[in-house]
Amino acid sequence: QLDASCTHGPTRRAGAVAALEGIKTPSEVARLVLKYTDHIMLVGEGAKRFALSYGFKDEDLLTPEARQLWLTWRANRGHADDWMDVPENEKMVVRPTGTINLDLVNARGELSSITTTSGVAWKIPGRAGDSPITGAGQYTDNDVGAAGSTGLGELNIMVCGGFLTVEHMRRGMKPTDACVETLKRVIAAAPPRLIGPDRKPLFDLQFYAVNKRGEFGAASLYPARYAAHDGSQAGLRDAASLYQRSS
Repeated sequence: QLDASCTHGPTRRAGAVAALEGIKTPSEVARLVLKYTDHIMLVGEGAKRFALSYGFKDEDLLTPEARQLWLTWRANRGHADDWMDVPENEKMVVRPTGTINLDLVNARGELSSITTTSGVAWKIPGRAGDSPITGAGQYTDNDVGAAGSTGLGELNIMVCGGFLTVEHMRRGMKPTDACVETLKRVIAAAPPRLIGPDRKPLFDLQFYAVNKRGEFGAASLYPARYAAHDGSQAGLRDAASLYQRSS
C-alpha cells in the first residue's frame, strides 16, 4: 500500500493518494488528482481505479527480497505462535521502508513539494502516515516556501509539521532553524512510550525546507544527511540534529 501527496505553489492546488495497491508510482497518480479533479485525496480501491483509468499498470509490487524479510518477521513475532523461530545467531533484518520528500523552487520563484512513500512495513492494513496528508508530509505556500518530512508519520501528523515549518519561515526563520523548531514541537507532543529512559526519542523524524529565495536546510532528531541542489551543483549535506545516538 503506497501513499503520496503534492502541492503546486502557483495554483495553490494539491493532490494525494493513500493505501494505493498495485501501482508503483503513487506520486504520479497524486499529480493527476491535483491536475484533473476537484478533489485532493483518493484512497484505496478508488485511487487504484483512478490510476488504471489513466493507463497505469496493475503490477505485483512484492519483490523476492521483501517477501523474505516478511517471512523472517513472521517467524519471530512470538514464541507462542504457530511459526518456528529463526535461530538467535541468524542475523535479523530491519523493516523495509522508503520515503522521499522533494521541495523545490524554480528560476521564477515558483515553489512545489511532493512526498511519496512505501509506508511502514508490517503495518495494520489501511494505515496511512503523514506522506499523503497535505500540511503534514509536505506543504507549500508560494509566497513563503515549501517543506516536507520523512520518518515516523504519526508524530508529524500530530503537529502538522509541513505546514508548521512553512509558518516558521513565514515569521522569518531560516529553513534549517524552521525545521529544528518543528522537531522541538514534535518532541513536546510525543507520548511517554516513545521516549526512552535516557529522555531520547525511540523514533526518528526529519524535516526539509526551502524558502522563496532558494535557501534550504534540513533537521533530524538523530544525525542524518540529505541531498540538495543549490542551483549549480547537487550534493549530500549534513542535517542539523537534536540528539546523538547512544553508543
